[in-house]
Amino acid sequence: MSETSFADALLAPRSVALVGASGDVRKNTARPLRFMRKHGYTGAIYPINAARAEILGERAYPSLNDLPAPVDHVFVMIPGEGVDPLLESCAQAGARVVTVYSDGFGETGAAGMARQEALVARARGLGLRLLGPNSIGLANLHSGAILSVNAAFETESLLPGSLSMVSQSGSMMGSLLSRAAARGFGFAKSVSVGNESDVTVGEVVDALVDDPHSKVILLFLETLRDAPTLARALERARAAGKPVVAYKLGRSEQGDALAQSHTGALAGNDAAVDAFLRAHGVMRVRQLETLFEIAPLAERYGAHGGRPEAAAADAPARVAVITTTGGGAASVVDNLGLHGMVAVPPPPAFIAEMAGLGLKLRETPIMDLTLAATSVQYKGLLEALLRTEWCDAVLSVVGSSAQFHPDLAVKPLLEADKPANKPLAVFLAPEAPESLSLLRAGGIAAFRTPEACADALSVFFQGTGRPPAEVPPVAWPAALPRHGMLNEREAAGLFAELGVPAARRRLLDPSRLEQDLARLEQDLAQPAAASASDAAVDAVPARSGPSLSYPLVAKVCSRDLAHKTDAGAVRIGIKSLSELREAISAMLDNVKRHAPAARIEGILVQPMEDRLIELILGYRRDPLVGPTVLLGAGGITAELTPDYALRLAPVDEDEAMRMIEAVRQTRLVRGFRGLPRGDCAALARAIAAFSRLAALDGAVVEEAEINPLFVRADGVVAVDGLVRLA
Repeated sequence: MSETSFADALLAPRSVALVGASGDVRKNTARPLRFMRKHGYTGAIYPINAARAEILGERAYPSLNDLPAPVDHVFVMIPGEGVDPLLESCAQAGARVVTVYSDGFGETGAAGMARQEALVARARGLGLRLLGPNSIGLANLHSGAILSVNAAFETESLLPGSLSMVSQSGSMMGSLLSRAAARGFGFAKSVSVGNESDVTVGEVVDALVDDPHSKVILLFLETLRDAPTLARALERARAAGKPVVAYKLGRSEQGDALAQSHTGALAGNDAAVDAFLRAHGVMRVRQLETLFEIAPLAERYGAHGGRPEAAAADAPARVAVITTTGGGAASVVDNLGLHGMVAVPPPPAFIAEMAGLGLKLRETPIMDLTLAATSVQYKGLLEALLRTEWCDAVLSVVGSSAQFHPDLAVKPLLEADKPANKPLAVFLAPEAPESLSLLRAGGIAAFRTPEACADALSVFFQGTGRPPAEVPPVAWPAALPRHGMLNEREAAGLFAELGVPAARRRLLDPSRLEQDLARLEQDLAQPAAASASDAAVDAVPARSGPSLSYPLVAKVCSRDLAHKTDAGAVRIGIKSLSELREAISAMLDNVKRHAPAARIEGILVQPMEDRLIELILGYRRDPLVGPTVLLGAGGITAELTPDYALRLAPVDEDEAMRMIEAVRQTRLVRGFRGLPRGDCAALARAIAAFSRLAALDGAVVEEAEINPLFVRADGVVAVDGLVRLA
């Protein structure tokens, strides 16, 4: 037997061994053998059971060492403590992949994790790949290789198809398979990764990209593990034109480090996962049923997903809705609105054109046809809508005829000429399994609920993003610390090094405060001379004019105060030296009460900066997906009404501009109602520059923040910032 590739051994094994196979049909461990015989697997099956010579009519073998021929894949169903001693025999039997159904490993706690890590190390030393432990198994529905104990395969006949699923939950995989099969959706492969100790979701996706039977890949995720491998696989899927759809459970817990910045409070782990999935072309659905219901939409129109290039980034997707049941259509339109889409009325010219077909349309968001409309008229209207430029998608809502006259109800939908660049979706208001089946066979996305229908269209129109930009490494400034917190002056220096304009500032030394105040007063009296000669004022890119002038802002400079406002360590609007002295005294007293252990490194003084709006610019190295950059609305209400855009870092200026367009508050400086325009080009440059924190060489930034970042008519300026290093 020629050597089998990892992908084939995993997904299409020619021979398998079932360690711990049982002859008691009531036991889970009897299922794989029964399933494979029931569903026509033609490869060699070797049950392994030292206590029996025969299992369910098949010859059984005492051990893997007694097999008459090599195997590609071993499915292990014995108690966890027996798995490690078995691995050497798996390798000697020629296996490339070992799937471990056994539990008692990483899912049980620290001791179990230690056993799991030792198991993986042992397997790698023997050249084996492990799927699991705690995996319910996998299945190839085209070949009948059902290496699984999942009861979903008790069905008398399988429905092979073009969908493949990778799940971090074994039980939910079976539930989804059965739900989808009841709707006529056939599967090619299904894989439960269990604890994902060795073979990861990314590696399975990578194998499915090369599988000719898999046209759409579905993911059921609880978290992300090994994001780099998954990212590479997703990019291969995108390049191959294979849509990937994901449903991810809940939100990850926010750790202590997350709460140290406003960035963490605005966008936790789940938002970072969402950014990761979108960046790599994944359609993330909100409704469980949408996971497979969206498949025809993704398979048919996947290459055209998202809005037309000419559409504004913040313009809603426009959906033309036709129906014979006004109430059913209204339920979908309501849900479209909840997802940021809009049902658009036909323009007068189109109404006049359709009058030629004998249709009397009105300029309303729902084109409600009379029950007397013929199949020919419906087909003509549908084809005309699919050719128009005033809508982005067409939604047909079918009423009771779908239940009682399925052939007539869906005939125009099936027969209409459907271009590849405008999606068609169907919502069936009644329970109409026959119509659903006809539409599914015709490759048309059909939905049972208005919620899933709107979910699918919104995911489709959100489009896909881009992977992180490739930028050259940035050398870490030699004068800055490489660990711990930077103080605000150091953070501003780092931002300036990257190319982010920062407010001019001066550091007053507490040990010689009176001397520094006297010099500051002298310089404020002669600002022009000071701007040319005073080396104590930090230089900032793209800024000019006097170095400092009243009114001033004063802050306590301390790497131990992440949020100075909370400690009473900031004063604004200072108009004289006496006010500055009073402010410094009050701030130092506040810090002594609020954080007595804080190290005071000086008093930062900077001019009050003008702005049109204030934003927050954040960076965080997410534990699941890596570096991310955030642009959000600033001000004290930012955390109460989150308005932000999050991307994987670094980003280029084009992606930075898309982030700007995605934040609602930026409309105030993008021409909204004639308001003064801000310098969005400068803002995009600042976002891209700031995101290069991900490319620093010489230190690792865990999180950083500019809050606020002022947007002006002639540029942007970072007013306050923090940086926390690993």
